[in-house]
Amino acid sequence: MPDKITVLLLGDVFGQPGCRALFVGLKSLAKEYRADLVVVNGENAADGFGITPEIADRLFASGADVLTSGNHIWQKREILPFLDSQERMLRPGNYPPGVPGHGSCIVEVKGVKVGVLNLQGRLRMGDLDCPFRIGADMVRKLREKTKVILVDFHAEAPEEKEALACYLDGQVSSVTGTHTHVQTADERIYPKGTAYISDIGMTGPVDSVIGCDMEISLRRSATQMPLRMEVSDTPAAIQGVKIEIDAASGKALSIERVVKHSLV
Repeated sequence: MPDKITVLLLGDVFGQPGCRALFVGLKSLAKEYRADLVVVNGENAADGFGITPEIADRLFASGADVLTSGNHIWQKREILPFLDSQERMLRPGNYPPGVPGHGSCIVEVKGVKVGVLNLQGRLRMGDLDCPFRIGADMVRKLREKTKVILVDFHAEAPEEKEALACYLDGQVSSVTGTHTHVQTADERIYPKGTAYISDIGMTGPVDSVIGCDMEISLRRSATQMPLRMEVSDTPAAIQGVKIEIDAASGKALSIERVVKHSLV
């Protein structure tokens, strides 16, 4: 078993620009950062809202080991059977019982089992089950098999994200936020060994408003009209974090922001 593993976690893939960037560049990016495991949040990959089985399969083929998601996972109905059949395609684990799919999985990397857990926040979002209570229960079950556990917390409010990281400090290797599409600069390691960042950012068009066409976004904000948002079809940046984890203890050793601009 290796002394440590290196994980690359990439933020919300937004539309065709984000997909193109990963289809072309993910394998070389993983090689550059010497990543043993790549986790990608793909909930906005299909035209900015949801993901399809075809896109998910292409992201897996491009080098993603696990796909996480969030509140937009339900936008494309064709993904529902895929959520049940593909164990490495996750939806938030604090949805009610009976919802398609599952909120966690375990993958093996160089002989090390790694748990990946997906949760969704409640502040300024949907009224789901408690991510703290459900998350703690899911972590306990994962820790029966491994101490290396990665949490994608798809949430709006930084205070909720920080609180969950404090709550799970020492029980998981990382708590990394997704959903806002804006990479934050607060990466750190908590006292008991859990790496944290409020939001790992977006893999999507740079010249945009969180991935959407700037002109439509400006009109929507200025007029308050419910205009349909459209993906900005411009070159993308890949954003996320690289985390090194002690394989035996599951404690994070380092966390580093990742930003790579794409030419496609």
